[in-house]
Amino acid sequence: MKKIGILALALLMQHISAQNNRFVYQVTMKPDAENKTDIKTENAYLDISGEKSLFYSENRYKRDSILQKAFQGGVGRASINREQMEGLRSNINYSVEKDKSSQAISFKDRIGRDIYVYEEDRPLNWKMSSETTKIGEYKVQKATTDFAGRKWTAWFTTDLPYQDGPYKFGGLPGLIVKVEDDKGEYSFDLMKNYKIAELVTLNQFGNTIKVKRADYVKQQEKFKKDPMSFMQSGGGGGFPSPPRSSGGGGNQNPADMRKRMEERAKEEAKRNSNPIELQ
Repeated sequence: MKKIGILALALLMQHISAQNNRFVYQVTMKPDAENKTDIKTENAYLDISGEKSLFYSENRYKRDSILQKAFQGGVGRASINREQMEGLRSNINYSVEKDKSSQAISFKDRIGRDIYVYEEDRPLNWKMSSETTKIGEYKVQKATTDFAGRKWTAWFTTDLPYQDGPYKFGGLPGLIVKVEDDKGEYSFDLMKNYKIAELVTLNQFGNTIKVKRADYVKQQEKFKKDPMSFMQSGGGGGFPSPPRSSGGGGNQNPADMRKRMEERAKEEAKRNSNPIELQ
């Protein structure tokens, strides 16, 4: 009877793990190094299936859905409401995919017109603590790690059968409920979870370029110095043109548009001068 009970529990855990679940995290960020009072907060999804997990911005998903419907409907950018798109701007422009079988962590981010992908080459070395507490309905245990120039504290629960977490974090004996850096500049807090039919496929406008992490960092630095060289290269690559409001306004001068795009890219780089990874 004892063996039957253990087998039944194992089958139950396998069934739970095979389901597709979405965990919604509130992400709090201080991305501007010169203005730490500028606090950004938005939601991100961690979708988990039996084979992999995917972490991405809720706003990015909503923006992608709007663009997809517009282009599939054949009406193009003229039908996209600029104010609606501006309201869905995100500080989480990347996505992170974890493969359960290979334990590989793939990071995807847009630079200009293209998507750059690299496989994370730095392991997460957790130091387990015996300290426990309760966050919401979950009993959680503490663990710490140094990663990418920040010291992180995570609280994980074994109440949920997933060795995963937001961003690149995972590998603990349970799901990460909360993780934050010691400076209080970045934190991820689990808000809720629910079942989903399947993992989403994020729109990938432009070319997908696989690189080493060091090469991605170099490309990022080049983009900050000369954003327009990235926007003009590649012949378009399927990247949608900047959306216009549906309220008319006539044709815009291409030179003026390029100037605005360059100013906006430089301003965004300034506002994101305190990235989640410092090294």
